[in-house]
Amino acid sequence: MSPHGIRAFAPGRANLIGEHTDYNEGLCLPFAVELGMTVTAKLRDGDEVVSADLDENDPYLRGAVAELRGAGLDVPGCAVEMSSDLPREAGLSSSAALCVALVLALAKAAGREPEPVEVARMCSRIERDWTGADTGLLDQLASLLGEEGHALRLDMRTLEAAPVRLQLGEHFLAVVDSGATRSLAESGYNERREECRRAAEALGIESLRDADGGEGLRAPLDRRVRHVIGENERVDSAVAALAAGDMPRLGELLDASHASLRDDYEVSVPEVEEAATACREAGALGARIMGGGFGGSVIALFPPAAEPPDGALRLSPGRGARVAVC
Repeated sequence: MSPHGIRAFAPGRANLIGEHTDYNEGLCLPFAVELGMTVTAKLRDGDEVVSADLDENDPYLRGAVAELRGAGLDVPGCAVEMSSDLPREAGLSSSAALCVALVLALAKAAGREPEPVEVARMCSRIERDWTGADTGLLDQLASLLGEEGHALRLDMRTLEAAPVRLQLGEHFLAVVDSGATRSLAESGYNERREECRRAAEALGIESLRDADGGEGLRAPLDRRVRHVIGENERVDSAVAALAAGDMPRLGELLDASHASLRDDYEVSVPEVEEAATACREAGALGARIMGGGFGGSVIALFPPAAEPPDGALRLSPGRGARVAVC
């Protein structure tokens, strides 16, 4: 390694459509954003990895070191510095960006550059085992594999990632923070995962990707199944709408996704509903909850002349994570 260090940048991600399908081996349509997290690792004496930006007991830092060393990487002593232009608690997956950047920087410091899927799996284990958030691989794969000007159609069963041109003409996407903070580990996120597991077990299938209906299941498991089936269909409908340049149709799909997340998956809160309504009143063709729910942000599709609500952040699809000697 250079005496100066290693710098890794990992972007946040927005998920256009396909929410709560990732851990059900379903379909998603995320894209990497231009904003993200930068981690710089500089060699130091000893074998300790320390950071002036994070507490010594920070679960992401400790988890990244433990995960990499557990995989046989000889992570050297490093002083880690961090910077970010990515808003936290806004549904843009700042935690996954931090995790990805940490793992990439420390792995490179150890002389190795793991494959994207391996990094994604490491980061998912860090979030699960060290922070208590039982996340899927959507956020990490979007951050790692993002392409400028494109979304990714992710098949979470095969982990196949197909680029989809995200050409909106003069229309644009923006996120609006609902103002309701959320914590995936402390919210109903893990509960929803467990409900999906129970629903699949009751239906006698491996995952809800294989479900063709939730008839016969008791509430609320039947509604959870209905959301997953419908959301997978909406992903491919959104891909078709983008290919056809059909922005009104894409807006309809965002609205349908929001209604399903609110009514069938029950992850909305009043502040999110108010943010979605504000987007529509500002002219959005469609708006929906983005991320785990229970707070966070709304993503909306606006026509060219629209003025989004105050505080809205316009999004552009950017490059995926990268590492450089600095």
